[in-house]
Amino acid sequence: MEKIKNLITETILGQVELNVSLKELTSFKTGGTADLFVCPNNLMELLTVLNILKENSVPYFLLGAGSNLLICDKGIRGAVIKLGDGFDYAHAKNDYILAGASVSLAKLSAEAKNAELTGLEFASGIPGSLGGAIYMNAGAYGGEIKDVITEVSYIDNDGTVKTVAGADCGFGYRQSIFTQGDKIIVSAKLTLNKGNKEEIIATMRDLNARRKDKQPLEYPSAGSTFRRPEGHFAGALIEQAGLKGHRIGGAEVSKKHAGFIINVDNATAKDVLDLIDYVQKTVKENSGVDLEPEVKIVGEQ
Repeated sequence: MEKIKNLITETILGQVELNVSLKELTSFKTGGTADLFVCPNNLMELLTVLNILKENSVPYFLLGAGSNLLICDKGIRGAVIKLGDGFDYAHAKNDYILAGASVSLAKLSAEAKNAELTGLEFASGIPGSLGGAIYMNAGAYGGEIKDVITEVSYIDNDGTVKTVAGADCGFGYRQSIFTQGDKIIVSAKLTLNKGNKEEIIATMRDLNARRKDKQPLEYPSAGSTFRRPEGHFAGALIEQAGLKGHRIGGAEVSKKHAGFIINVDNATAKDVLDLIDYVQKTVKENSGVDLEPEVKIVGEQ
């Protein structure tokens, strides 16, 4: 991997390091190391990195904000790519915003607010990036990213940059065309509506207050641990199974919201995985419903 590091270092200005701990790069605060960590600063650097990795048969994983992710304790083999500063932008014009994939949803929502554009208030408190939100069609409080996306630019499996209309992104419940294959989202266009700035601010404050009141934001987590089963709510099923506060190692089913597994005391990824498995088995026995993890699990256990 030293050879690959040197090849990439010679061709890009962004960060290139071996054996980087990924623990602090996820909201769960768990996980091992990446054999190679690369942070390309712009599209040309990203294309260069992808070409070098492909030529040398090095697998890679694209890391966004790490807010819906559980990295296993032995880390990720191959390369981890995290988009750098050149992808962290949001520019409003008229009724739309052009934004890079690594911009946070908080920053993106603030840009919309300042431009008096409404439609992104639901995203202001989601702790993720635009790229990750598009990838999984993130949503909250009745809004979803599919409602505002009109174009997405991405790098296809063959290394070419392509653009797809929002309507053709295959958006569904926590899914899109990007959840299959190796497409890398690099930017997007969001179309919104003109609104009243004070009303936008009031809505954002209300939603964020509700989020703070109902969710265990004081602890590391990956948000809702399980997908919503058809006809049910995961949190309610877990609570009905008597699992609020149940703990394995440093991982706990939140006493505040049973839909969250939280890191209360230096949890390992194994603690979290064991607790996920226990919750699934107990809920199945109690209600007959199968829970599927919403959090993306990657790396070696």
